[in-house]
Amino acid sequence: MADYIESLQVLCEQFARLQGVGRKSALRMAFSVLEFTDEEAERFAQAILDAKRKIHPCPVCQNLTDQELCHVCRDETRDRSVICVVEDVRVLMAIEKVREYRGMYHVLHGAISPVSGITPDKIRIAELLERLKDDSVREVIIATDPDIEGEATAMYIAKLLKPLGIRVSRLAYGVPVGGDLEYADEVTLSRALDGRREF
Repeated sequence: MADYIESLQVLCEQFARLQGVGRKSALRMAFSVLEFTDEEAERFAQAILDAKRKIHPCPVCQNLTDQELCHVCRDETRDRSVICVVEDVRVLMAIEKVREYRGMYHVLHGAISPVSGITPDKIRIAELLERLKDDSVREVIIATDPDIEGEATAMYIAKLLKPLGIRVSRLAYGVPVGGDLEYADEVTLSRALDGRREF
């Protein structure tokens, strides 16, 4: 049906651009939007524009924020001697739900994947190395996904950090290899943090 109504087809195509959204889901979302009042549709569109315009990487840890610094970097009670390196913000949010980790973060915004053309210079490794220059960090916890790309990224970072004399540890995983950390439950993440191992 969307094929015969041009504006509906365009709307479906835009929803289908979202990660993990297939054609059927995009069509359901488009029909949901059609049920909005004009005011609801305007608020929905404005929320997208506001998020796109206001949200930016934190200049310290690369987390997303709409403030000058993210909520973690603004928190003076956090342990600044420990940095947990994650692939993306969704993993940071999953770890924060556990409410046990009180250190800092560094978000890479990706993982090394030569097959996909993602080399170390295309993720935020240089920014991590810059943070380590002031000698205040004692440990870096690498919490990349337990898949091929995540492991390659972890090994690469560990090799860079070893000569700096900083303890480098890797999460102990209770999730299967090939799984995504953002979908792990809080108990599994808590055990993984407690059981992290040194490289």
